[in-house]
Amino acid sequence: MPFPRVKGGLRIEILQIVGIAFVSTFLALIVKEQKPNFAFLLTVFVGCAIFLFLIDQIYAVIHMLEKIAVNANINIVYVETILKIIGIAYIAEFAAQITKDAGQGAIASKIELAGKILILAMAIPILTVLIETIIQLIPN
Repeated sequence: MPFPRVKGGLRIEILQIVGIAFVSTFLALIVKEQKPNFAFLLTVFVGCAIFLFLIDQIYAVIHMLEKIAVNANINIVYVETILKIIGIAYIAEFAAQITKDAGQGAIASKIELAGKILILAMAIPILTVLIETIIQLIPN
């Protein structure tokens, strides 16, 4: 019995992603014995392909959040900063996982550290505004 199609076909898309991931994992395991470099390249390629497959969903989420921010009269600069922070987190995680798959755990940990530092640096203006707002709410 097929899964019902929901708005945007999200159930179908996850099944496609999981199917591609399982097939590529199986192929990588088979190829790894003869050509480990090719198996790694296959893994990286499939990871990037899955990410590109999700671009439309990412765009839809970003567009929806911007629309909500405009309707709520929230400064779009803050929303953009938060979206950039989320983007840094996902990209750093993605890169660190690929680096770990290549057996380079030390480099992966440096990527994670760099992502955390960049996130902290980008969050400072938002934290400053938040602290200033809290101070203004405190009675004298």
